[in-house]
Amino acid sequence: MEWESYPSDETLEMLRGIVTKYFNVYDASQQDGVIAFHVDIPSDEEILHEKFNILRQELKKYNFIPLIRKRAGEYLIFLVYHRKKKEKPIWINLLLLIATLVTTTLSGALMFSDGSWQGMLAIKNILQGFIFFSFPLLSILGIHEMGHFYASKMHGVAASLPFFIPIPPNNMLPLGTMGAVISMREPIPDRKSLLDIGIAGPLAGFIVAIPVLIIGLYLSHPISSSSIPKGTPSLGPNLLILALIKIMFPHLPHGYTINLHPTAFAGWVGLVVTAINLLPAGQLDGGHIARAVLKEKHLYASFAAIALLAAISFIGNGSWLFMLLIIIFLIGPGHPPALNELLPLDRTRIILAAIALIIFALSFTPIPIY
Repeated sequence: MEWESYPSDETLEMLRGIVTKYFNVYDASQQDGVIAFHVDIPSDEEILHEKFNILRQELKKYNFIPLIRKRAGEYLIFLVYHRKKKEKPIWINLLLLIATLVTTTLSGALMFSDGSWQGMLAIKNILQGFIFFSFPLLSILGIHEMGHFYASKMHGVAASLPFFIPIPPNNMLPLGTMGAVISMREPIPDRKSLLDIGIAGPLAGFIVAIPVLIIGLYLSHPISSSSIPKGTPSLGPNLLILALIKIMFPHLPHGYTINLHPTAFAGWVGLVVTAINLLPAGQLDGGHIARAVLKEKHLYASFAAIALLAAISFIGNGSWLFMLLIIIFLIGPGHPPALNELLPLDRTRIILAAIALIIFALSFTPIPIY
């Protein structure tokens, strides 16, 4: 069915009939392509949740999305036409994954070589680059995105498979990737779904990053700080790494630091990515969680995150400046509401939000590189 700015009486009657199956409709109006039904809602929150979700699924067939809001003491269900996004063929996901496997493997090989291109292409270094860097790093990033994907699927929200972002291997930023993303193809239905989808990725990635870090630190070794050439970049620690180093290197001599193995570096990168995603700003994962918990007041959390990054960038060496600019100019501080924000969060979701805050505190690195 194609949409017109002013739907026909037949279309309005058909949509009214669908809504009436689940809610008592006592008035209707439409303006600028948005149809509003004044409805009575059940007092039982679970029944409201169930009825609204069934309505949402039925309206999908006609490319309409329902939103339920409270206005001046009345409950209204708005119907908005939403043309389905064209799905990209899966070969694009596979091609990007293969390309990222290559670039991250070569980046790992670069770490095991003398830093030259010839050393990077040595078979031994390529194998070590894959086993000890590419595989653990892509496991963290991939499982993070698949956490979002399966949480979306669980709540009946269409989402794409992960799109990995490869970058050429280089000595300045030896990662081989800028991470991975999934595309949400429709709005998120309610606050519970919003929080579940938001936290699923960071939680899954964090769980994988811990054993990667432990294995990587086991393969790492202490090194005298005086033996490190001046000007060599160092990685800033976070609370989790500091705790693991304290446990695994209890007798680290004064004046010594840990020379991180590439696997430990992969774990460190995974934690930085987790912390970035958990920033409560815009439509980052942390932004999803903040919107679910705080509703309209999520903007306070978003501006607090922006202020934190600005302060760290000003006091430190500007490591977070790039992320700050992305949030301000590309992502934006705001987050759209869920289709149904009437339902409160249960105790389990409040605990999950607290866990997200703990994970952020453990993963955040104030100065990533110094």
